Amino acid sequence: MSDVLELTRALIARRSITPDDAGCQALIAARLEAAGFTVETMRHGEVDNLWATHGQGAPVLVLLGHTDVVPPGPLAAWTSDPFEPVIRDGVLYGRGAADMKSGVAAFVVAAERFVSASPGHTGTLALLLTSDEEGDAIDGVRRVARTFAQRGTRIDWCITGEPSSTARLGDLLRVGRRGSLSGTLTVRGVQGHVAYPDKARNPIHDVAPALAELVGRRWDDGFESFPPTSLQISNIAAGTGATNVIPGTATVQFNLRYNPLWDAPRLESEIAAMLDRHALDYTLAWHRSGEPFYTPEGALRAAAREVLTTFAGAPPEESTGGGTSDARFIAPLGAQCIEIGPVNASIHQVDEHVSLADLEALPDLYEALIARLLRPGD
Repeated sequence: MSDVLELTRALIARRSITPDDAGCQALIAARLEAAGFTVETMRHGEVDNLWATHGQGAPVLVLLGHTDVVPPGPLAAWTSDPFEPVIRDGVLYGRGAADMKSGVAAFVVAAERFVSASPGHTGTLALLLTSDEEGDAIDGVRRVARTFAQRGTRIDWCITGEPSSTARLGDLLRVGRRGSLSGTLTVRGVQGHVAYPDKARNPIHDVAPALAELVGRRWDDGFESFPPTSLQISNIAAGTGATNVIPGTATVQFNLRYNPLWDAPRLESEIAAMLDRHALDYTLAWHRSGEPFYTPEGALRAAAREVLTTFAGAPPEESTGGGTSDARFIAPLGAQCIEIGPVNASIHQVDEHVSLADLEALPDLYEALIARLLRPGD
């Protein structure tokens, strides 16, 4: 059994449902210390974070990942136990197989191989792992990034091992991510009987024109490789459950995915001003998940493009699509960030999986990328 397969299986077997690390990082820390890395653990609340470094000085290359996974859902729907890794027809099954215990295992194996072959490499090779990526993302990389900012910890380049490939390993290079901003709007009316609307005020009716304006607005036309900013309403709740009662309040939840033409404060101000124009009696609570980031042309993108072209047989698509990742907390430190990982077709699904061929190739891919960025020394 190869090193990367053995480690991936060991990680999948640990029931690390967010934010419980379930011993994954302790296993990894022991391996990295044996390989000559300096390891620091940072536990905040229920969240484990691991910071491991080898070498010193600039440039600083960080391999970023998470050891937590989403819940498996109904166990009866799985072909095999989600926390008992099983190989069937050249495919490894288990929760986290793609998102992202295979990527974490490949990072570790690639780092071990690189420092063994090039102990005197230039700069610093680091791994940053958290158990809070799939959860609230409060005490994980977000918190660690604040510590790094206070310490003055430098990061030049960051590679996130999130599953980003679409059809084959290396066919997509993530060079940025949109920002994410969520709002919870509560509109107050006056509850009453539907037969006497003059004695009540229906908050659903009040908010409807404002929602129509929100969903109909074209926020922008996109930015470089970013798509246009979009707003989606995700939940609307009102009423008592009775058909003859005008509700007293209506609650609307929505999310914006936005490009670098915007930031959260400007979007919040624009939407509040629009709601004020509609003369609503409302409260509005915001949750800022992360600002957009973008890595322009440079050494990191050029190296990644070269490596992925070799592994995929064609130049990768360079994209800023998808959801969010923990790189949104590293980019504000001044780092250039990209994402490269296995095929994402099964992530968060029943029978999540990764092909053995891709798993075996991942450490080689990451090691090649590390070697191009941190020149091997004697």
